[in-house]
Order: sequence, then structure tokens, then C-alpha cells
Amino acid sequence: MKITDKTIVLSSNSPRRQQLLKDLGFSFKVKTLHTDESFPSDMEAKQVASFLAEKKANTFLPHLKDDQVLITADTIVIANQTILNKPQNDEDAIKMIHAINGKSHLVVTGVCIADTKQKTTFFDQTEVTFSKLSEEEIAYYVHTFKPFDKAGAYGIQEWIGMVGIDSIKGSYYNVMGLPVNLLYKILKANYKLTL
Repeated sequence: MKITDKTIVLSSNSPRRQQLLKDLGFSFKVKTLHTDESFPSDMEAKQVASFLAEKKANTFLPHLKDDQVLITADTIVIANQTILNKPQNDEDAIKMIHAINGKSHLVVTGVCIADTKQKTTFFDQTEVTFSKLSEEEIAYYVHTFKPFDKAGAYGIQEWIGMVGIDSIKGSYYNVMGLPVNLLYKILKANYKLTL
């Protein structure tokens, strides 16, 4: 699948986003540019993912060609009104999982779709509820899977998701890093897709 007369550029190093876009049926190129991922300290937590997705797009826009459509995204985990970013080390990852252990938290993914004429930014949110994991289970997950490239220090598709997640309310794929159902609908509304 493709956008008629345009090439999709995914600006993300995330192997999960790349796989999800591929599984959605799109052919695309991956190109990334470094973006400062800071955000205003008084910004509402739910707005941060969209803000960062658009910030990544704005960094790339001067390099975008007329026949390209850019997709950028950012995923954040919110627990007790606190944003859990990517952990720095084992200790940080264990601390983050303790913050969501036996509780519900929110995963928000912001997405920006842009070309040289228009830009659309949106987000999706999913409520994830964890069962109570033991110290040993948390340590096993962190030491075995090393979730240092994941917001909130976990991947829903990994062992911890299989044994630790009681329920999700919303899109599973959004928790993986790309709300593919919503993305497809917006691409379909804004561009001519060729199956």
C-alpha cells in the first residue's frame, strides 16, 4: 500500500513503529534527525506527546520534498500525573515499573503527518492496568529484556505484558507506539491511497 504519487518518510528509530507501519501495509523510507525533546514544564501531561511529535516534524520540514509525506510520533506513559520517560539504567527501570505495578496508567502517543502543504497532529490514549508483580518478576523482566528504549520501562508485546497486564482500555498498538487504526483513517481522509 502507498500514498499515490508520494513517498512516506517515517522519522523514527523505533523498530516497533517501523514494524507496525510495515504491518499496516505501507512501504516507506526511514530518515531521522535529532530533535531536542524538551517541553514546557507547565504543559498538561496529555499534550506532551503531540507537542513532541509536532516538534520532530518541524525539525524535518525544511528537508521535506514535495513528493514526500512525513510521519513522526512520540509515546509517553503517565502515572499519577507524572510522565515516565525512557529509563536510564536498571535501577531507573525498576523504579518506573514499581510506579505502575498493581495500578492503572495512561499511555499517550502523539502523531504528526505532514507534507509541504499541510500538517495534521493528533493523539490516541490507552488505559493500561497492571496486576501486582513481585520484586523477582520485575527484576527478571528488566535484566532479561533491558527496556531502556521504552517509555515507562516496558513493552506490552514482551513477557511483562503477557504476565503483568490485566486489561487495556483502548488501542493495544497505541501502547506499542503507533495508533495504527487512527493513523490509517487520517491518511485515508487526507491522501489518495493505492492498495
